[in-house]
Amino acid sequence: MPRQVHDAVFAGAEELFDLPTEVKMRNTSDKHYFGYLGQYKTQPFYEFLGMYRPTSFDATASFTNLMWPAGNDRFRESAQGYSELVSELEQAVARMLFESYGVGYYHDYYIKNTNYLLRYFKYSEASMDKQSNEGRLPHTDKSFFSIIHQCYVSGLQVKVKDNQWIDVPPSPTSFLFMAGEVLMAWSNDRIPACWHQVIRKEKATRYSLGMFSFISGMVNILEELGDETHPIKYKPFDHFEFRQNGKISIL
Repeated sequence: MPRQVHDAVFAGAEELFDLPTEVKMRNTSDKHYFGYLGQYKTQPFYEFLGMYRPTSFDATASFTNLMWPAGNDRFRESAQGYSELVSELEQAVARMLFESYGVGYYHDYYIKNTNYLLRYFKYSEASMDKQSNEGRLPHTDKSFFSIIHQCYVSGLQVKVKDNQWIDVPPSPTSFLFMAGEVLMAWSNDRIPACWHQVIRKEKATRYSLGMFSFISGMVNILEELGDETHPIKYKPFDHFEFRQNGKISIL
């Protein structure tokens, strides 16, 4: 990730969250959690805005004009440029994953049917009361991949196999790739979904970005991913229906 791309997209994040709440609330979506979320009662310390299909000029222009009716080319260009770079990285990782399981042919279907959601996250600075410093409660994502890019303020933690939480230090040049619940189902439970959380530790506002991949249409569990000892567990399912109801039917 070129440093100028990193700096530009996070400068855009600060500019975005500085907008009045009533402006940010214009960002609505018929897809669950694809718009604006803030002032959340159980987790009041963070907010996010989502931009669907951020590699598209039309989508980034539409989002930008919604936030800044007079236009903001600097923000639009930073969002689209960043998203294009991250999507290229995600597609390369997806290819390596599919080939490692002997299903490299699936990559063409995946590329054709995958879209992205770019989320801008903001977490308020930590307080003296440690009991109130949760920024994001432990959870897994309903994506295929989740790609997290932090700015300079720490806070992200992931759970490892021994159920310990480890810190993921921020870096302007590195990303964290996490498996979502859909990748777990697609892999026939070979790849577990990654549990993660955010703890506000520093006396500074924390910004981060997330790129989430979603398959438009059916997610099929490939025969190659099952065997006699691990038969295919899940029925084919629609990714966006799963996002809405949180259920995948078992064979």
